Amino acid sequence: MSIWDGLFSSNINTSPLDAEGISIEPDIPQMGEEVKISYDGLLAQSGASQIYLHIGYENNWHDLEDIPMQKFSNGWYCDFVPEHREVNFCFHDSANNWDNNNGGNWNLRLQ
Repeated sequence: MSIWDGLFSSNINTSPLDAEGISIEPDIPQMGEEVKISYDGLLAQSGASQIYLHIGYENNWHDLEDIPMQKFSNGWYCDFVPEHREVNFCFHDSANNWDNNNGGNWNLRLQ
């Protein structure tokens, strides 16, 4: 059993995040502490010139934010400090292409 079991869910698919090009640090994110999301998924592999982390909180995706990600040699990353226990997220590029887990997005429940 992974430490991620039970922390993430999606409406469509529950495949491991690393298989989808997503990693999160720290291993057990805490509300109010900095979280780093790295992304090397579909948009990165398609050569996007800019990628954004699209996040919202709780069931209704309130306090929406598009956080520009920084490019590094193996993909993209950004840091943010979650303000609520449930973070919903997906990714988009500057051409309005989305990687949203086939419409299911991703959900992170914080400790």
